[in-house]
Amino acid sequence: MRIATWNVNSITARLPRLLAWLESTGTDVLCIQETKCAADQFPVGQLRELGYESAVNATGRWNGVAVLSKVGLADVVTGLPGGPEYEGVQEPRAVSATCGPVRVWSVYVPNGREVGHEHFAYKLRWFEALTKAVAEDAAGGRPFAVLGDYNVAPTDEDVWDPAVFEGLTHVTPAERDALATLRGTGLTDVLPRPLKYDRPYTYWDYRQLGFPKNRGMRIDLVYGNAPFAEAVSDAYVDREERKGKGASDHAPVVVDLDV
Repeated sequence: MRIATWNVNSITARLPRLLAWLESTGTDVLCIQETKCAADQFPVGQLRELGYESAVNATGRWNGVAVLSKVGLADVVTGLPGGPEYEGVQEPRAVSATCGPVRVWSVYVPNGREVGHEHFAYKLRWFEALTKAVAEDAAGGRPFAVLGDYNVAPTDEDVWDPAVFEGLTHVTPAERDALATLRGTGLTDVLPRPLKYDRPYTYWDYRQLGFPKNRGMRIDLVYGNAPFAEAVSDAYVDREERKGKGASDHAPVVVDLDV
């Protein structure tokens, strides 16, 4: 079984690449983030033609998440139970579903903007709610994973130059502590292998030749419980999909499971 996560940075802009990628990789389940479309604009029909069911949590503008599955889609939960609001609304940042033998969450953790900003406090509250929401499944006997754009680099090795990020979001002790607390529910960081260079970065800024210079970050993560982690036969960052015209600034993270 092949499961992946990908921040597509607008499914409308990336749809031709997405459809081609799904066909070429044989992915069974894909967790998508940053759809940037309303739910009624999501390309359910095109995906159905490829054999995928879609569970979508999207309201337009920014954010938006989805789970695509060729192996069944059941027990869908749209949103983060107990999740905090920002500016009076619960943003569309989480959706979960059971896909065959595996239960998955697709998450798009708030960016945080700046340390000390209200959005940063919101990010930490969002992590607290996520930790509570997944605790039962994380400790359970069914393969389970939380996949997505976490907007946190777990260690200094997960950014191209720690000095560049000093004092900024994505690398603060508070954010990394939130990740550690989430892992404490029984989840393991499934570390993918890079297809090039020595670090499996998943995001490269469009600006200042970030991708050609490999100035990246590993912020797209797969956190699986023990039954999930034990079933992993391979995991890699599909760096090739970050290349070329019209690419997202994130690359897919792919995990193969023996389940």
